[in-house]
Amino acid sequence: MRLSNLADYAVVTMSAAARHCGGARTSATELAEETGLPLPTVQKLVSTLSKAGLLRSLRGAHGGLQLARPAAAITVADIVEAVEGPIALTQCVEGHDCAVDHTCTMKPHWPLINDAMRGALAEIPLTRLVATREPA
Repeated sequence: MRLSNLADYAVVTMSAAARHCGGARTSATELAEETGLPLPTVQKLVSTLSKAGLLRSLRGAHGGLQLARPAAAITVADIVEAVEGPIALTQCVEGHDCAVDHTCTMKPHWPLINDAMRGALAEIPLTRLVATREPA
């Protein structure tokens, strides 16, 4: 399994936004500069992540972007699902047609596997991604 570039960039963008925690605000332009991502990509991600309730945009003289909830309460699973939708390793779980659906012995097991994958990503809070030390 491989994340799409957009999901990867969303994690990078949210990690950069988390470095501005503590009431500080940032902008899409600053996030693009900090991450090296193209500004249009960051702007698209900011919109998607805001709609998912992960970022909040504040208007006015002291406006800008900030995390919508504490970094410790945002997980990699939240970010990936905001961009990709529900974590599912196969399409059949989402109701897509499959040529072997009528004889498939794995179909009942995919939800368990998907839940395990989502659970693993849900155990990685954003705070762990912005830590200055190497991951454990």
